[in-house]
Amino acid sequence: MEKKLIMEKSMVGITSAWIMDKWGLLFPAIMLLTILMITDYISGMLAAKKEALDYPDNKNYGWNSKKSLIGIYKKVGYLLLILVGISTDFILFKFSIQIGIKFEHNTIFGLMVSVWLIINELLSILENAGRMGAKLPSFLNKVLAELHNSIEKDLK
Repeated sequence: MEKKLIMEKSMVGITSAWIMDKWGLLFPAIMLLTILMITDYISGMLAAKKEALDYPDNKNYGWNSKKSLIGIYKKVGYLLLILVGISTDFILFKFSIQIGIKFEHNTIFGLMVSVWLIINELLSILENAGRMGAKLPSFLNKVLAELHNSIEKDLK
């Protein structure tokens, strides 16, 4: 049963990357990721502020410039991951043409990385909303977590 579930999740990740490739959705995916990264950063700051109000005497809660800076570094790292994915796509596409192999898809790795990061950001935004006191729809959290895990397993 678990093997079947893993196979289905893998197919969802691969199929979504293939569809995005066919429709030329790499740029919109990167724009969506950028918007989600900004939203995640802001929602993280708001959640920290809310926690500071809830626990005024506890220094473990509240906004922390070091954590904030680490978050920015992580987001820059995300952009570097996409650059590596796109570069891999470019190399495979260009060299396949040079050696006479027809490689129809030119953005698979960039898209797979982008989709994985988008799901990661969505999970983080949900977590921040929960920290701010919002009631989280369990079905949405489960779906995003399963998608994230399936793509992560595909990348291993």
